[in-house]
Amino acid sequence: MAEPRYPLLSLSRLRMGIDGPGVTTLIAGAGCPLQCRWCINRKLLREVTAEPVTAEVLYERVRIDDLYFRASGGGVCFGGGEALLHADFIRRFRALCPSEWLVGAETSLSVAPELVRIAAGAVDFFLVDCKDMNADIYRRYTGGDAALMKENLRLLLDAVGPERVTVRVPLIPQYSTSADQSRNVETLKGMGVTKLDCFEYVIKEE
Repeated sequence: MAEPRYPLLSLSRLRMGIDGPGVTTLIAGAGCPLQCRWCINRKLLREVTAEPVTAEVLYERVRIDDLYFRASGGGVCFGGGEALLHADFIRRFRALCPSEWLVGAETSLSVAPELVRIAAGAVDFFLVDCKDMNADIYRRYTGGDAALMKENLRLLLDAVGPERVTVRVPLIPQYSTSADQSRNVETLKGMGVTKLDCFEYVIKEE
């Protein structure tokens, strides 16, 4: 079986308070199953050619900030793109990291459930962008299936517990309202979510 490689787009070092606890390096990768109307990474995903890297190569690039990670309780966070498309790679990368590092993943959970199960055994914290819990709003905004996202969220909560899952709940101009956002929060709480990040998209037309 071929060694998994990560389609690296960029590394963003020394981030704080955005991608998890402490000082964090955001590892952006290519590939996403959704077509979100206001994708903040659209230009990166379209215009930057990904560099396939092994877990060992990536580890050597990010370990420059080992001292910052250990001192602050931080680490790395995989994003993109859809991080869990590369769950096998993340599992291999996690095995190389010092135990003091945290490994996180930003995800829409719009992936095969098996990838969520793999990630649950390798990732310390998850940042879930649910988009919207309403199937029609979700489909119109992402082109995807909200039922899959919900199924995977239940799976993830059962596998790792709510303390390791933060769900981002956006208000999306032209697609959802503050009332929709409030309903999403109540639905998520009913599913057992305890960590919620509510915000509004700021739209800049291209």
